[in-house]
Amino acid sequence: MSHDSRPSPPDPAAPGAAGPGAGTPTALIAVAWLWVGAPLAYGLYELVQKATQLFTG
Repeated sequence: MSHDSRPSPPDPAAPGAAGPGAGTPTALIAVAWLWVGAPLAYGLYELVQKATQLFTG
């Protein structure tokens, strides 16, 4: 008899398993995107303003 020493895959129906409704809350994801996206958008806006001044005199 051979014994399979590999671990079995997790049971999708088990508590704590990833699935519908599991994971990071949507509000937290939205706040994280704003936390990064707002300064990025401001920086790009400033870049365009300064590039326009540089190339138009």
